[in-house]
Amino acid sequence: MRLALTARHLFDTGATPAEAYAALARRTREPLRSARAVCAALAIPSTETDRRLGDCYDALLANPRPGSEDDTGELLEALGVFDVPKQLDARERAIIELFLTAIDAMGAIRAGHQHGLARWFTTGNLTAAYLSLAAARPLPATGDPELYWTTLVTAGELLTADPAPDVRLRNALARCRTRATHATTAQP
Repeated sequence: MRLALTARHLFDTGATPAEAYAALARRTREPLRSARAVCAALAIPSTETDRRLGDCYDALLANPRPGSEDDTGELLEALGVFDVPKQLDARERAIIELFLTAIDAMGAIRAGHQHGLARWFTTGNLTAAYLSLAAARPLPATGDPELYWTTLVTAGELLTADPAPDVRLRNALARCRTRATHATTAQP
């Protein structure tokens, strides 16, 4: 618990989770314990912490090299180990379900894109997820362009229902509507 308090203090002084991890790991020489402390200071549930750290333990924490604490902290942060889960409301969960339908309609998705989307879903950054999906395209051979674009139109309408939506959402929604119209008229 003391280590988590130290991590919390580091956050209060402006440290990022990666920087807090590096400082703790240098001090303790215990990378797993340091990563757990950062997660605890961020109030990430222990079961989720166990899952996240279990996924990367062998590659990043089992046999640390001295002097690699900064790099390891940055990798842990990039992998989403320190992402704070947002409690999603029913509307946000519905939007994510639409995003998952759109992802299925893509026909395939790059691993890095999928990882980024999963992180945005976890943290509740639905604007970034929408903009990313709106900039992508379904594969012509394996995807379903009509379903992809119409699903993104529905998701965009839910996102822009906020009183003051991000202007980028309105622009992306307009592009998705145009693409949905073209995909629908292109069907035999």
